[in-house]
Amino acid sequence: MKPTHRPTLFSGAQPTGQLTLGNYLGAMRTWVRMQESHDCLFCVVDLHALTVRQDPRQLQENIFELTALYLACGIDPAKSTIFLQSHVSAHAELAWLLATFTQMGELERMTQFKDKAQQHKHNINAGLFTYPILMAADILLYRTQQVPVGEDQKQHLELARDIAIRFNGLYGPLFQVPEPLISTDGVARVKDLQNPTKKMSKSAEADLAKVMLLDTPEMVLKKFKKAVTDTLGVIRYDEGAQPGVSNLLNIWCAATGHSRAEALEQFSHHQYGRLKVETAEAVNALLEPIRNRFHALNADREGLRAVLEEGAERARHRANAVLGQILDALGLPTMRQRFSGL
Repeated sequence: MKPTHRPTLFSGAQPTGQLTLGNYLGAMRTWVRMQESHDCLFCVVDLHALTVRQDPRQLQENIFELTALYLACGIDPAKSTIFLQSHVSAHAELAWLLATFTQMGELERMTQFKDKAQQHKHNINAGLFTYPILMAADILLYRTQQVPVGEDQKQHLELARDIAIRFNGLYGPLFQVPEPLISTDGVARVKDLQNPTKKMSKSAEADLAKVMLLDTPEMVLKKFKKAVTDTLGVIRYDEGAQPGVSNLLNIWCAATGHSRAEALEQFSHHQYGRLKVETAEAVNALLEPIRNRFHALNADREGLRAVLEEGAERARHRANAVLGQILDALGLPTMRQRFSGL
């Protein structure tokens, strides 16, 4: 494991289906790099997934598949802690404690709650409302110093910071106040192929809107061929006037490692069809080794279970130490005290 002086980084994804190309380029590729400079914890956040009704068997399948994708993308259990959120009970316990330090008005201002409530009008449950508190617990349990976040998660991290500052003001510096790690690289903003003014999301209803990491080469090519562009007939980088073309240029750059200037030179022919096909080819070249590793890893369920169990043991050791200090500060009995009758 890494030396303890490295800054702690925490992140995770929900086991609610495959990850998208946007998830990989905007987040997971950064996670892989960060393993060399940070003490990384990567969580499969299954408790968060329960805000939407899940088929139990499918959820278990998704947990294994997401773990296999973590590994296939380059997350190394010898360098990072990979674990399942529900295997570390301190997450749920701390979430309740932090709920008593969170104001209703703060939760009501969360734009993601408003968006999700619109998507799930028949199941606007309390968990959907308090979701950011559990996210704060995820982060604060490990005294996380940096959290990779996209634009849609910045508000949640701000709440985690506010809760930490509020708690520390009353009980002393027990929580690390986390800092956002926001990519300034344009590739972090991979957009929906059918509506390039929105980010690519695995929850998008239209299958053509999103490229999934495990899509076949044929599916990837089809989706890019159907990608929305415009009628201007010129290839230039202008997110305002040409969001679809700009999105394809961003993706091609991310997949090939070329600069935006090199992309504009490559596509100086101004042919949208060739731009779409060449972008699809670049993406397939990028994803092929990930797909191959995934299928091998996903076939070894005992190996995946071992990764999660070992990661959970490491995470519990760290989380319980912090939780014990929080319980003590609040005047609640720690685990040792519970079994000794106070």
